[in-house]
Amino acid sequence: MQKQRKDFINSEEGIDIKRKLQNMASSSLYNTTSSYSTNSTLYPDSLIPFVDKHMNYLIAHPNLESKKYFANLQLMARVR
Repeated sequence: MQKQRKDFINSEEGIDIKRKLQNMASSSLYNTTSSYSTNSTLYPDSLIPFVDKHMNYLIAHPNLESKKYFANLQLMARVR
């Protein structure tokens, strides 16, 4: 079984990253469209919101440095 950091959402770091992701999603400077999800229970329209997708990824990968992940995400999502 893979380790997860379930307490990440309530941690200071998790709250900060979520706020930054929400700011990205509300900005027109970034491509933050929803993406396909197979979980039709949580996402009936089969679209997972940008913030949920990346928060879930950070929770599922506890060894990932969230600040570096966020910095790379900003570079990749930037509209050019």
